[in-house]
Amino acid sequence: MLKDFIKKNPERKVFAEHEVKGLLEKMGLSVPKGIFVSGGEQFPEAHSLSYPLVAKVSSRTIQSKSDVGGVRTGIRDENELRIAFDELSSIGSADGVLVEETVSQGIEVIVGGVVDRQFGPVVMFGLGGLFVELFSDVAFALAPMTGKDALTLMKQVKGFKVLGGYRGRPPVDLHGLSNVIVAVSEIMGTGLIQEIDLNPVSVNRQGAVVLDAKLSLPA
Repeated sequence: MLKDFIKKNPERKVFAEHEVKGLLEKMGLSVPKGIFVSGGEQFPEAHSLSYPLVAKVSSRTIQSKSDVGGVRTGIRDENELRIAFDELSSIGSADGVLVEETVSQGIEVIVGGVVDRQFGPVVMFGLGGLFVELFSDVAFALAPMTGKDALTLMKQVKGFKVLGGYRGRPPVDLHGLSNVIVAVSEIMGTGLIQEIDLNPVSVNRQGAVVLDAKLSLPA
C-alpha cells in the first residue's frame, strides 16, 4: 500500500495533508470527512459535509498553516464557507484548500516517526498543547511496534493519567490510539519514509481521529 502510494508520485518528496490522510484512511485509521479542492478550482455547490466545518490551506511548502493565517474554524453556513475558501485560496504557495467536518472534542496528542542516524526508525508519542510546548513530555520507541509496545510507550509520558481519566474526565479509547501508533510504526518500519507527523490526533471515548498529517521521503 505504501509502495503504491509513493509510486503514484515518483518525483515527490513531501506530501500534502489530504494525501497523507488518504493513505492513513486506507490503513484503517480515522480522519475527518472532507473535500480537497485543487488551486484554481471552485468548491462544489453540492456537497455532503455537515456544518460546522474547518477549512485549511493545503501546501507542500508552508510549514505552519497558523503562521500564514491558513486555518478557518467554526464555519457555520455556505456564505462563511465561500468567504473562507476564497481567502485561503489566495494565500501564496497554496496548492488548494481542504474543507473538513468538525470533530467531536477530545484530548490532543502527537504521534510521529523519524529515521534517527543512530537508532534507525523511531516513533514519538506525546500529549499536545502545553504538555509538549512547556514540558517536552514525549517518549520514543523503536519501530515497528505491537499494540502492547504502543501502550507501554503511552505510559512513559508524564501526562498519561490524563488519558486514563483524570478528575472526573472519562478515559479515552487507548486501543484506538494504540492503532494509530502501531500504524505509524509500520510506516516507519518499511524504511521508505524519512518522517511522518500526525499533529494533532484527537482522542476521546469513541476513538482517535487524525486531524493533521505530514509525510516526507528521504532526500
